[in-house]
Amino acid sequence: MSGVRAGRWAAGAVLPGELVLLVCWVAGVRLPGWALAVAEALVLCVLLLEATVLGRLYADRRGRGADRGRAWREAVRAVVPAPVRKLLLHELRAMASLTRWVLRRPPHGVAAGELAARYTGPQTAMMYGFLFVSVVETVALAFLIPWPAVHRVVLVLDVYGVLLVLAMHAACVNRPHVVRRDGSLRIRYGALFDLTVPPDAVASVRVDRRYPEGRLVSLAEDGVLDLIVGSQTTVTLELTRPLPFVRPLGSRAEARAIRFHADDPRRLVAALRRSGPDGAPPRAGARGDGGAGAR
Repeated sequence: MSGVRAGRWAAGAVLPGELVLLVCWVAGVRLPGWALAVAEALVLCVLLLEATVLGRLYADRRGRGADRGRAWREAVRAVVPAPVRKLLLHELRAMASLTRWVLRRPPHGVAAGELAARYTGPQTAMMYGFLFVSVVETVALAFLIPWPAVHRVVLVLDVYGVLLVLAMHAACVNRPHVVRRDGSLRIRYGALFDLTVPPDAVASVRVDRRYPEGRLVSLAEDGVLDLIVGSQTTVTLELTRPLPFVRPLGSRAEARAIRFHADDPRRLVAALRRSGPDGAPPRAGARGDGGAGAR
């Protein structure tokens, strides 16, 4: 356990350090030779520690009968903290979504005959406004910062920030909610949240516009999960049983009901009712566009 704990601390420390070195390199900032040597030596020591711990864990899993792929996955999960894994995967998937968006590829995870339900309407103007402010800030700092080295570092960070905002929005556009032909519902928010609700877990679904307060993913004490977009939700999904889900940073919880946003909630509700292997709708019908306020 001490080796795994040391590996986790190392994984949490080496990534920010490598990011700082990468930003300096892209910005053209020349670090003193001794500073670069010390930094790389520390990184090398951390990587050797990581490799040693991963190797031992891999050998242990293999000794217990796991195949190679499963053994590596379990070793990485044991060493690399869940928030670090989640953030890295989120950025990679967001950048991949940006590429798909630019190339005008079809939405991710939507098969023929399935309904893709968008949810970006309430946040689009805000995202583009944030992009505009970020670009203005980048240009302003280019004139205000007199030191070339600092200016290049800030420019790299600002450009990456603009790309990341675009990638997050592209991930939301390219990863919509999906009503599948088997009656299941895939609820998503970009690359941050992904939950599949099987058809036998749906007790009722209705259009229900609310304006809850809180973060993107908020779980109340009564088990109601709010996936908030632009400070609103438009669909309420009652469940037949508690459904486990994974938060954006990797922690797990259970939901007894889910409220989320769709740009066209009536179409999503209608599609979810008529879908399924036998065409049977959920047990309860819609009650119209509920005017209930936020919790």
